[in-house]
Amino acid sequence: MKPLTEPQIRASFVNSTKGEAKRMHVPRDLGDLPWDDLDFLGWRDPAAPDRAYLVIDLGERLVGIALRRATQAGHARKTMCAWCLTTHQGDGVSLMTARKAGKSGQQGNSVGAYVCADLACSLYLRGKKSAGPGSRFKEAISLDDQVARMVAGITAFLGRVNS
Repeated sequence: MKPLTEPQIRASFVNSTKGEAKRMHVPRDLGDLPWDDLDFLGWRDPAAPDRAYLVIDLGERLVGIALRRATQAGHARKTMCAWCLTTHQGDGVSLMTARKAGKSGQQGNSVGAYVCADLACSLYLRGKKSAGPGSRFKEAISLDDQVARMVAGITAFLGRVNS
């Protein structure tokens, strides 16, 4: 992913008002992020742990969505991220919901997916971050194919946000 600026990030959100996008906390360390290892930018709001954000470059434009992390009690079983297929113990995977864009979102409609709570899917795929022993299984497909599968899952989720 190419490096993004704060104005680009704020302008990309499809399910937030301009005021909401202006007030959101953008990562302060944009210049220090491992952009070459990222397929999308995802982060949790440090001031509000139940809020998260995702921005992806779809080629023709940047698309950002605001997410809400469902509160949950920790559980002992492992859960798998729907996007990168990394398994996590406890609360490493969370239900993230996004308000739908447009009138449907204004009426309270949302969509959700169980994904890595820290939104570090790209780093898990590349082995730059670990969720512990046994969290990633050896796949027969290439890293490029794994990334394409993850991006397709995110793109499908974005399509549900925009429908």
